[in-house]
Amino acid sequence: MPTQPIYTQNKEKKPLVSFIVTYYNEPTYMLKECVNSILALSLNESERQIIVVDDGSEVSPVNDLLELSPNIIYVRQPNQGPSQARNTGIELASGSFIQFVDGDDCLLTSAYEQCLDIVRYKDTDMVLFQSTDKTISKPITDAEGPMSGTEYMTHHNLRGSVCTFLFNKEILHDLRFPKGTFHEDEEFVPQIMLRAESLYTTNNKAYYYRKRKNSTMHKTDKRWHIRRLADAEQVIYRLKERVDYLPVKERIAMDRRIAQLTMDHIYNVITLTHDETHLNHVLQRLSRRGLFPLPDKDYTTKYKYFRKMTSTAFGRKMLMMALRVKKA
Repeated sequence: MPTQPIYTQNKEKKPLVSFIVTYYNEPTYMLKECVNSILALSLNESERQIIVVDDGSEVSPVNDLLELSPNIIYVRQPNQGPSQARNTGIELASGSFIQFVDGDDCLLTSAYEQCLDIVRYKDTDMVLFQSTDKTISKPITDAEGPMSGTEYMTHHNLRGSVCTFLFNKEILHDLRFPKGTFHEDEEFVPQIMLRAESLYTTNNKAYYYRKRKNSTMHKTDKRWHIRRLADAEQVIYRLKERVDYLPVKERIAMDRRIAQLTMDHIYNVITLTHDETHLNHVLQRLSRRGLFPLPDKDYTTKYKYFRKMTSTAFGRKMLMMALRVKKA
């Protein structure tokens, strides 16, 4: 390990990390907890940049933010969704690394410090860590790497949330979040993963994901579910269209990710609609794109079981019954 952190070699003296916090109508106290969790880290003012992008909230939280720190960059824009809010943050970010944080979540100080140490002392493009629904997390000193993002994606399932990735801004290039769609993380994450040449992964549970009944992810309206399912399907199609333009190793990695997303999508169609006719229409569309039946690969035990069950009409019927009973 070097005697001096690697990032201090940066002659531009730009911040180590830009924290992009997206906010939309969450309770103000949650946003303050979020920002305070960033301020609590062992980064001085010159080492961190906090950007809060207010995506058109009904009431601006700017006064509450000024109470916490005068150096927070606050941007208020018309409501355009989380994708455009993050893209706005990217354009303003001047740090070597970027960390996305949703305004109602927090970073867990001790565990996140382990991630910061990796970017301080390792030559890395990306650090992967864990999320938790607990407010306390014990720090762990483990870290695996370096490996390429392609290598990691070839052998592991990915976590969908971009908030569990700390990544070097330079690998972004022109990559941005797709506008006006849900499941934007699912499209963004595998693409940036392929750009990481040096990746470390840790089991530190460094991100507190707050479960809220009235949040976007937990709405129960049927029409809302149908829209999210439709957007998820389009994400899979767009990733599939990119596969043919990738080198062989990256193509293998992306194929695994697409298969995982397709499996998750079929599962969600079953559990959210409980409609066999709707499921059959989805499978017909996936089949026309070469996505169904699922590829005969030994990715995981769960994948192999799910592939076998969904490959026949009888298996799908049994699976639908089993998941309905499980939900009840």
